[in-house]
Amino acid sequence: MDSIFGRGSRKTSLLEEEESEKEINEDMEKPLKTDTEEEELEVADDDDDDDDGSDSDSSFDDHPRTWENPIPWEKPVVKNAKPPHPLTVTHVSQTRDLMKLQSAEAMMNAELQNSEEWLTLHSVEYMKLTLKDLVDKGKIGNMKPDHRTGKAMQHIQFEAYDVNEFEYKLNMAIEQYTKRIKWLLQGSKRIFGNIRGKRIAVVVDTSDANAGFGRITAFQESLIHLIDEQLSQRQSIYLMSFGTDIDPLWPVARDVNCRIVEEAKEWVMRLKPSGGCNLLKALKHVLRVQDIDSVMIILGSVPDQTSEILCDYVHQLGIGQGIPLQTVAYDCSNHLTNLTLRSLSEVSHGSYHCYTANCEDQIYTGTDISVLLKEIQKAQEVINKIKEMRDGMMGSALISIMSEITTEVAKLPQSRFLPRPPGHDLPLKIEVPKFQARSSIGWIQQHGLKARRLDLYQILAPNAYSYKEEFIPVIKKAVQSQVHEKAMVQFQWHDGSVKNIHVDMSLLFEYQKQLYSTVRLYEKRIEWLASGSRRIFGTIVEKNVVILIDMSISNVNYLVHIQHSIRLLMEQQLANKEYFNIIAFGREAVAFKPTMVKPTPANLQEAWNWVLDLQCGGSRNFLSAFKLAVENEEEIKHKIYSEGIYLFTSGVPDQTQDICCSYIEQSTSGRGIHLHSILFNVDDYDAEGAIPGRYANITRTAECLRNMAHCSKGRFHWFRETGIIESDDIQHITTEIDKAMNFSKKVQLLVESVKKKYRNRFHQEFLDEMAALPEPPRFRRKALPPAMSCTPPASYRQQRTEVREERAKILSRRPTSASSSSLRERQTNGRDRPSSARDPMSRVKSSKRFASTSFFLDSKQKTGDGTGSVIKKYPEQKSVRKAVGQPNIPDVEDIVSTKEWMRLYSLSKLKLDLDKLVAGPDCKHNEGTVKSLHKHVSAKYCDIFPSINVKGTIKHLQLLPHELKDYEAQVEKVLKRYLKRLQWLLSGSRRVFGTILHKKVVILVDTSGSMEQYMDELKKELAALIWDQLYRLGARFNLIRFSGDCEKWKERLVPATQENCHRAVSWSSRFTASGNTCTLEALRMAFDDPDMIAVYMLTDGKPDTSTSLVLKEVSEMNSERKAPVNTISFNCNDSTANNFLHLLAQETGGRYHRCQTDFDAQLFAHKLLTEGFEDTEYPHLPEFDGDDLRRLGSEINTARKYLAQSRQYRSLYQNINLKNQLYTNYAHKRNVTPFVVGKPKTAVQ
Repeated sequence: MDSIFGRGSRKTSLLEEEESEKEINEDMEKPLKTDTEEEELEVADDDDDDDDGSDSDSSFDDHPRTWENPIPWEKPVVKNAKPPHPLTVTHVSQTRDLMKLQSAEAMMNAELQNSEEWLTLHSVEYMKLTLKDLVDKGKIGNMKPDHRTGKAMQHIQFEAYDVNEFEYKLNMAIEQYTKRIKWLLQGSKRIFGNIRGKRIAVVVDTSDANAGFGRITAFQESLIHLIDEQLSQRQSIYLMSFGTDIDPLWPVARDVNCRIVEEAKEWVMRLKPSGGCNLLKALKHVLRVQDIDSVMIILGSVPDQTSEILCDYVHQLGIGQGIPLQTVAYDCSNHLTNLTLRSLSEVSHGSYHCYTANCEDQIYTGTDISVLLKEIQKAQEVINKIKEMRDGMMGSALISIMSEITTEVAKLPQSRFLPRPPGHDLPLKIEVPKFQARSSIGWIQQHGLKARRLDLYQILAPNAYSYKEEFIPVIKKAVQSQVHEKAMVQFQWHDGSVKNIHVDMSLLFEYQKQLYSTVRLYEKRIEWLASGSRRIFGTIVEKNVVILIDMSISNVNYLVHIQHSIRLLMEQQLANKEYFNIIAFGREAVAFKPTMVKPTPANLQEAWNWVLDLQCGGSRNFLSAFKLAVENEEEIKHKIYSEGIYLFTSGVPDQTQDICCSYIEQSTSGRGIHLHSILFNVDDYDAEGAIPGRYANITRTAECLRNMAHCSKGRFHWFRETGIIESDDIQHITTEIDKAMNFSKKVQLLVESVKKKYRNRFHQEFLDEMAALPEPPRFRRKALPPAMSCTPPASYRQQRTEVREERAKILSRRPTSASSSSLRERQTNGRDRPSSARDPMSRVKSSKRFASTSFFLDSKQKTGDGTGSVIKKYPEQKSVRKAVGQPNIPDVEDIVSTKEWMRLYSLSKLKLDLDKLVAGPDCKHNEGTVKSLHKHVSAKYCDIFPSINVKGTIKHLQLLPHELKDYEAQVEKVLKRYLKRLQWLLSGSRRVFGTILHKKVVILVDTSGSMEQYMDELKKELAALIWDQLYRLGARFNLIRFSGDCEKWKERLVPATQENCHRAVSWSSRFTASGNTCTLEALRMAFDDPDMIAVYMLTDGKPDTSTSLVLKEVSEMNSERKAPVNTISFNCNDSTANNFLHLLAQETGGRYHRCQTDFDAQLFAHKLLTEGFEDTEYPHLPEFDGDDLRRLGSEINTARKYLAQSRQYRSLYQNINLKNQLYTNYAHKRNVTPFVVGKPKTAVQ
């Protein structure tokens, strides 16, 4: 405070200085007087001088005139003077008009100014809102001695009106700076900053790193947006791209017009990667261009030259030119690029801007925004000093504000001191919704792709045929289906199998149209979700709702924002509910009403008045408010139960996340209550960037509230004033849109494969020749011509003709009992067919009882009449009973996927499918008509055989008890082998990484900040993977670590030798967890290796970029290589992230594996192997998420189900035997002849 009040060595006291300053201020505040008023004052001064006496003249002559003794005013002679010309008259308010004009011009030129220029008329100093200006408004009181030190204490008094007005102006200044920041974050200014200057040169980095595959499209769209929004408003522009070499669009700067703008856009679309990043060469060229006043450098990679060289060159060349450099770091995570660009802007007195798509805080490090943040900090410091004034002390000076502050102002609500929107205090304008809103999950159940029957697999299923491969015992070979592959198109199904598809082009065309209209519907749904109060709260779907409002002290500056949000909610979404209530919580929870009430207009208006009186204070005692909502005894008595609780907060609660989640689960389970959390990310800025939420940064705050909502099956919504950041409702819709776009892309690939298949089948000359031939009268299927090019002789053709005629005569007299198979053999001999080909008529079922017939001609017999003889062979009757298989599964584990393993050893392949064994046609319950009796007779003796239901059909069990017992023994044997396979899959490194099947692999390991607590475990498992699988398999491998950046272990794949394995383990032991998750960059680095045939990626969450973008980029990179990407979910409980990993593996033909930590599957397998299979239900096999474990677990459950069914079938036989025994005993007692099948009942005489 010494800098404000001065030292004791000053000549004048503070009181005298204040009085002099007051006089000066009063003189300045007096209104300017007109000419007549000034003349009257001058005349009055002359009269006063005359009254002084004649001594004045003598004093004037004797003493020199100074400021203490001024020269008296002499009245000018204006008699007979001509009036001046009106244009030469200066109005007294001209100065004020000029100042207003200057302010208006500054507002008009705000878009062309940077923040420093803009602050010359809007800074805290310019508006006189500094701490010194505040002290000047106080009045110096009497000094009071300090009893402890004995020194005098300065006592300053302030008027309440002055302090409140000063604080209001500071809040308005902060709001003005905030609007300026929001304006700088809109459109192309968010990416490239606000461009200043009228004649500007733009230098664009087109190096391979910045304009590579996956970035060039987004980069071109951003540049076109820049041209349309900012460059088209400039006077002249000059465009140049650079990589290894420079490529200017024009030799000189061109004036901006429509044609120049279109040329610039076409130039942007032609940009391609051009090598390195030679920034020095680009600077040498652009700084020599004439008629430019500003240079804009857009850089997205590290320049080839160092920062010192570039800054030294700019400093030396820029002396005397005064051309500022506006540098832009475009989506580059390397800190060297940011440091270089910042140094260049400082050397040239320009500006620096940083844009990253992943980290929003980096945008606030730019020059324009950081200057505004510092100005906000200055204003906030003054506000904090005012708060200290209200407490009574400010530095060493005792501050006492007048009694109005403590008595009157303290009674007013806190929102009275904040700027309020128009109509904030007016009554509500209630709008009753016309329909009951639904969540996106419920809406998708009616309008989703499956509900609208627009799933691609639903469309293709009627024309899809599976691939067949069967083992033929006769030829001892496995035969595969080949006709479908040649006649149809192969398409990968959703389960990973490949099916043959008959493509209907018209059907697919109509399907694409339906997909387009459905996507338009989804986009309208997203627009509806982002409008009105739904943008803030999401959709209120329940009928009985309770709103929890965070009124902690950290929200005191945003009380009006909270009240306005609640107002919108009451006006738009609560009118059609049955009951509602509002609970505000800070240190304590306060409810609007003791119980929920009807949302009548009167109750809503009363609730709004109650919200207006709320004040912020205390911390966030969330549990007290939640208990008040779910444990209301009055509501339970009246049978009014809350269904939806909406938490509206800006930070984490006072209680820990574990305590909150456990209590939420206990209180909501079984009651149908859902907690929905809404996080409002307020625009609170600091010089270092965005201030995080209280008690936790914004990322951890969002994670905590998300988990709190999901543990009660609720929804999470996160928004800020600039827009929605995350919403579960919108995310479900975007997932459905991504699925629709994926289906559309698959349809396009399917159509292209059909065109390619039929376009390349024949040569064009052959097609033209066929088109020129006339159509034959009828089509006959003929054999292919022989391989010889010469034609047969005429004698041979004549002989063949005679043979055909003779054969026709003989066959015309064949007996009716002769077989037709010999005739078919003779008829088909005219066509050359391979010896291994099947008879096309062999599949036709014949009603003949004989197995084969032969027809012989007796033309050589003396008495031969040409009628021939027929020989018949009758085979033995084949039983339709199906025998129980005797499986034999080798004990050695095959290193294959579970899908391939089940093709050989599934229950169906081992002939142990119980439904097929008991589903024979011989024991079906039939009814028929007997002609001799002329009656409709049903099957008799049904009670002798057990009746079972097999797939909806009543059948009589044909397997005998001993056969069922044999079946159970075989199933138990197979089940033990399945459990051993399960133990093998969960042992060693396969528990975390799954089974490595390929011999040329790249392993991607996530080392982001979220992996910190699992890093030691990951290092151990990675070492086990290298020695347990890669070394034993003899594979060639490489390792890639990815977090905020990516790092390769080796440039190419290396063999898994002992030396390489030791080095890989040593390299992986130095992993540290930090940074983000750049999944897409790691996948690109893996696909750069030409020798790679498979990728194994381990991660614990979603990528930083869009999941749809990752899927799209991987699909494009993998379109020709067809390399599977096997994904591994490591300690990840986020369903969205696991769905993304599952979809990525499915799209690339890989396998998805998840490391299960919430149960011990090894213990389950051990219990079954030791305790046996007496209990087929306990212990329960947990559900697996990984592809291999899920398929094997499903087969184990099926085997246990068949085992239980077989035991139930045997019990049916025991019940029948018991009934027969009872009947036999009864017959012996009553002398009744026992019933015998096939014999009539007779009484014993």
